[in-house]
Amino acid sequence: MSPPTELPPPVQVRPKFLRQVELIERVAAYDPTVDEAMLNRAYVYAMRMHGAQLRASGDPYFAHPIEVAGILTDYKLDGSAIAAALLHDTIEDTPATREEIAAKFSEDVAQLVEGVTKLTRLELQSEYTKQSENLRKFILAISRDIRVLLIKLADRTHNMRTLQYVPESKRERISRETLEVYAPLARSIGCNRFATELEDLAFTYINPTAKAAIGRRLEDMRAKKGAVVSQIAKDVKERLYKYGIKAEVYGREKSPYSIWRKLQRKSIGFSQLSDIFAFRVIVDSEDDCYRALGLIHRTWSCVGDRFKDFISTPKSNNYQSLHTTVVGHKGTRIELQIRTEEMDRVAEEGVAAHWNYKNHAYGFDEEAATKRGGRNPINSLRNIVQIVENGGDSEDWVEHAKMEMFLDQVFCFTPKGRLITLPRGAMPLDFAFAVHTEVGETAIGALINGEHRPLRTVLQNGDQVDILTGVESRINPDWQSLTITGRARSAIRRNIRQTEREDFIKLGRAAIERAAAQVDKSLNDISWRTAFERFQVPNQDELYELCGRGKITPVKILEAVFPGLTIPALMATDGLTRIKDGEGARAFVRGSALREHHRIRFSRCCCPVPGERIVGIVEDVDVHVHSIECDTLEQFEDNKDVWVDLQWTLNAEKNTISVARIRANMQNKPGVLGITCTLIGEAKGNIINMHLTNNQVDFLDVEFEIEVIDAKHLTNISAALRTCPSVESVERIRGNA
Repeated sequence: MSPPTELPPPVQVRPKFLRQVELIERVAAYDPTVDEAMLNRAYVYAMRMHGAQLRASGDPYFAHPIEVAGILTDYKLDGSAIAAALLHDTIEDTPATREEIAAKFSEDVAQLVEGVTKLTRLELQSEYTKQSENLRKFILAISRDIRVLLIKLADRTHNMRTLQYVPESKRERISRETLEVYAPLARSIGCNRFATELEDLAFTYINPTAKAAIGRRLEDMRAKKGAVVSQIAKDVKERLYKYGIKAEVYGREKSPYSIWRKLQRKSIGFSQLSDIFAFRVIVDSEDDCYRALGLIHRTWSCVGDRFKDFISTPKSNNYQSLHTTVVGHKGTRIELQIRTEEMDRVAEEGVAAHWNYKNHAYGFDEEAATKRGGRNPINSLRNIVQIVENGGDSEDWVEHAKMEMFLDQVFCFTPKGRLITLPRGAMPLDFAFAVHTEVGETAIGALINGEHRPLRTVLQNGDQVDILTGVESRINPDWQSLTITGRARSAIRRNIRQTEREDFIKLGRAAIERAAAQVDKSLNDISWRTAFERFQVPNQDELYELCGRGKITPVKILEAVFPGLTIPALMATDGLTRIKDGEGARAFVRGSALREHHRIRFSRCCCPVPGERIVGIVEDVDVHVHSIECDTLEQFEDNKDVWVDLQWTLNAEKNTISVARIRANMQNKPGVLGITCTLIGEAKGNIINMHLTNNQVDFLDVEFEIEVIDAKHLTNISAALRTCPSVESVERIRGNA
């Protein structure tokens, strides 16, 4: 018998894009008053301007803006937004100008196109700075017209759907930007459908191993629990119908990225997740929501700490729903979301759900969007916009803005009853800066529900917070460890920047001096003009400050001013410094209580890493740096005199690697150890030591010492291990255990 022949590769079928008449019909179906002539002109103009341009896939380029416009018709946006979607790349990629678009279409369309246009001509220092400056202007643009964001989200969605045609070297960067910026922005205005698709598309390229592992686990669960899910939905629907409540009940599955995020956040294994499958209950009215809730609670036992009422207190993105978890058949936990059809549409489409036909015109219905305690969608972005407007270093505000977008919420009140929405985990200083920047800068204490409480107190839903203020600004550098919101940290960092510039200049000068000494050079040998031109700074102090802040490494400066100079390998490795004790330890931590004679020691018991909160324990002249969650700290609880507040320097957060210890409990079978080591390597962790403990017939514990960049990097490594079916648990080793 002849050997089987190899099958030819599958034929790539080019996607069919919307024809002109199909697009117009889609828009006219929900907006009979649309200016069809304008849309026809925009369609033809986009095809003519993009001409013979091709996308990476080989498709004609004009297929992209047409598909972007098609995505927006699913959200029923107005005619100007659809036209702008068709034209959104013309200013950037063709000879078209803003003035020409305004003349041919309208000023409204021109403003939208200008807001979406990428700012590729920015002459800035680095690619990262270009992206952050682009994002800064983009956020300011969407604060003026939310349609800019919706067009950009549709643009990014289509680009992510076709990312497989982009060179592999660019996929991870584009995916990470999608995951860290655009998906959170979508969620901040309630567009869950956009956010979920963007997250899972990006997850495919950022961590394909984890996504595949979660996908396999989900397939197994569907096979085992599919019938149970159907039966539960049927039982809930029949129970409600029996008492006169008409409802649609269906099961929904968490997305792979949502599961991954929960594995990271909760530090639990896949098998411990109780809400992979949940149920959505859609009823006719708000009254029916509460009637259904009461009936469900009378039928099945409620899990007390799992109930949330987002109808009476909507989220900042106008999300409304009742969330509850009950214990059903055979002890199975059942998570339910109860809402009306309108609430469900707002939950999926967010601000886009409020474009409709009213009073003989089609557009955004602000009255519908803000009813019953809802908020104008622009206000959802208010904190992010304020962070951007505060200025500061590009890296700083981008990180703060990401933080603002990612965190969940808690609702607190001022003494006068004003509602303040904060991220979960927020503390009194976060509240103070949310009320007003001046209140935060002059804060000296806090009353929570009428009682004096420490500034480290984590605020709870319903707390009444009264901030006690002084006469003048009293910002302490250590306050950053007492805040989690981007707005508060941005204001504190800006104040610190104003008062600590000299410290960064000294730190940078010393770092350059040390680096120069290693290659037998001194500062007098440096041609500063060459350095100024290379790094685009006006003087030495600016260069020292950039180095002190970790923006430029001493190695890069030496390479620029001494071309061809051989740099020692240890000094040049990735531009990263290993955190260690010794004379240079002051470059890694700082605190107002540190004195000149103090020696910094990094405790081996907990191996603190940048990105986590730290404290110091003073013993004679040594200050031992511990993670705030280190078990060893218990023995010092009765002696508060030895405690000092510490925080990482910017240099430590940006330019270092450190060692962390984790313990993994795994099944004792062939190949498991190799799999876990591979997962750590794929997550860019470097194993420097490994120790097997508690070796039993079925299970064993493995302690890893791993070089990581920061706490977030360590969290990603732990989450990667938890996706492995053979790994039961992963925990950080804190203390001498």
